Amino acid sequence: MSPEPVTPDPPRGIGRTLMTQSWLELSFLHWEVSPEAVARLLPRGTVPDLFEGRAYVGLVPFRMHAVGWFGLPGVPYLGSFPETNVRLYSVDRDGRRGVVFRSLDASRLVPVLAARTGFRLPYVWSRMRIAAAGGLVSYTSRRRWPGPRGAGGRIVVRPGARLEEPSPLEHFLTARWGLHTMIAGRLRFVPNRHPRWPLHRAELVECDEDLVAAAGLDTSGGGSVSVLYSPGVPVRFGRPVPA
Repeated sequence: MSPEPVTPDPPRGIGRTLMTQSWLELSFLHWEVSPEAVARLLPRGTVPDLFEGRAYVGLVPFRMHAVGWFGLPGVPYLGSFPETNVRLYSVDRDGRRGVVFRSLDASRLVPVLAARTGFRLPYVWSRMRIAAAGGLVSYTSRRRWPGPRGAGGRIVVRPGARLEEPSPLEHFLTARWGLHTMIAGRLRFVPNRHPRWPLHRAELVECDEDLVAAAGLDTSGGGSVSVLYSPGVPVRFGRPVPA
C-alpha cells in the first residue's frame, strides 16, 4: 500500500487517550543516511520512509514535561525530564508513516524502566541537562545504563525566526503522527496527536555527540542537512494498534 500523505496537521482522532505529555524546547537535527542502512535497523513489517529517494536519521533533544496516564494530571517530578532520541522514519503495510526509535536517553530511571518494560522502547538512563542563555539553547548528556556507558555529547543551537511555511522536507521530518515498535513479538503502531509544530530556523553552533553512531548509523559523510527548533507542543498518545 502507498504511504499516507505527509500532513503537518494532526489526525482527527486516535481513540481513547492512553498518555498525555508535553514536548518542550526541542531541536531537530537531521542527516542523510543510506536507505539500506536504515532498512536493516527497522522492525519486521516496516520499510524506510523516503523523501525523494533519500533516508534520514534524526537526533532530537528536548524537555519532556508532565507525563500523565488516562487523562490524569501529569506527574510533577518523575514525569518531567530532559530526553534525547535517535530516530528513523518508517512506513508499515497499511501505509502509516511513523518513527522508529533507535535510542531514547532520559534522566529519570523510573520512566526508563517503565518504557523499556511496557512498550519495549530502547530507553537509556543518562545524566542530562538543558540550559538557555544568551540566545542559545544547550543540551548535554552522558549515558549511565545500560550503555554503551559514556555515550552522549553536547549540542548547542541558536533559534532563529519562525517558519511561516516549512518546506515539504521539514514537514516530512517533523510531522509524525505515531511510532512503530515491537510489543510481545508483534508490530504495533502507537498514534499521537498534537497541534501543528511551531518551527523556527536554527543555527547549529556546536555538535559533539556519538549517540547516532551508538545507534548504528554513520553520518561521517557530511554535515547535518536540517536544523530546526520548536518551543514545543502538548501531546496525546492513543493505545497501540496492530500494524
